[in-house]
Amino acid sequence: MSATNETATVPWNRFGKTGQRVPPISIGCAPIGDMPEAFGYGVSEEDALATIRAALDSPIPYIDTAALYGDGESERRVGLVLRERGGLPAGAVLQTKAGRDLVTNDFSGDTVRRRFERSLALLGVDRIEFVFLHDPEHTTFDQAMAPGGPIAVLQELKEQGVIGYLGVAGGPIALEMRYVETGIFDAVITHNRYTLLNRSAEPLIQYAAEKGLAVLNAAPYGSGLLAKGPAAYPRYAYQQASPELIDRVNQYAAIGACHGVALPAIALQFSTRDPRITNTIVGMSKPERIQQTLDFYQHPIPTELWAEIGAIAYATDDPEIGRFQRAEE
Repeated sequence: MSATNETATVPWNRFGKTGQRVPPISIGCAPIGDMPEAFGYGVSEEDALATIRAALDSPIPYIDTAALYGDGESERRVGLVLRERGGLPAGAVLQTKAGRDLVTNDFSGDTVRRRFERSLALLGVDRIEFVFLHDPEHTTFDQAMAPGGPIAVLQELKEQGVIGYLGVAGGPIALEMRYVETGIFDAVITHNRYTLLNRSAEPLIQYAAEKGLAVLNAAPYGSGLLAKGPAAYPRYAYQQASPELIDRVNQYAAIGACHGVALPAIALQFSTRDPRITNTIVGMSKPERIQQTLDFYQHPIPTELWAEIGAIAYATDDPEIGRFQRAEE
């Protein structure tokens, strides 16, 4: 199937107030940055390149990467495939994220500019449609908004036409809402905070949708727990899952089994069925995961199942509060 064609089975969504349209699912390329410290497993270059090729040939040719993923390794691997294809194929979508230096934690405007220039070089492109300020919890709001700071630099790059649209992708919900309130951004990404297990991003999603921003929900499987199950992957949001979370996952899986629906299909469609969510970013590290994800997306789920799922309690506290170096509430 051509990556340039929207299909009846995979209708594309409007990207906020922009004139762009995007698939409902994007290929999260954090795992292919080969970060075993975050995911508990590494990804070979062979698997990474095969995954990107499969994504570009699929009905969901939407690549999500970041300078932070493997400190450039994810972008480098994506760039290898884009060079094979002679650039970003027509109809495909590319986005990356710009932020701090991973070694020094410097988050100045100069650093953001330098690292974005590196992103362009690694990806082998001269323009990126969607670029997100990444993990702003590692600086302060005032520093990020200061003249010559990270946001001023990204706005300048947008004015130059090197960036199409700006977004913000971070952790703490109150902080993300503060950035949305500025009116500067076209989109927002939240991760691990709107899943079957944790709904702490609910206020952000509602507010951003009301403001007309594109809302992207990353890590609908909570970094793997809701995809692989607790026996194979007892981690949520890159940390050891609590017994309470594991018990809830087992309850969800049992409900799914009664209705003949696999747990990953429930977890994925919990996000994709929400009309406020423009795109769901799913981390993938093997080519077969593309079709598998499409199968989960398209699997029929009865209304009764959602009613049973809704009866189970879920968390509303931040799942990563202990991982922040700095958070401005």
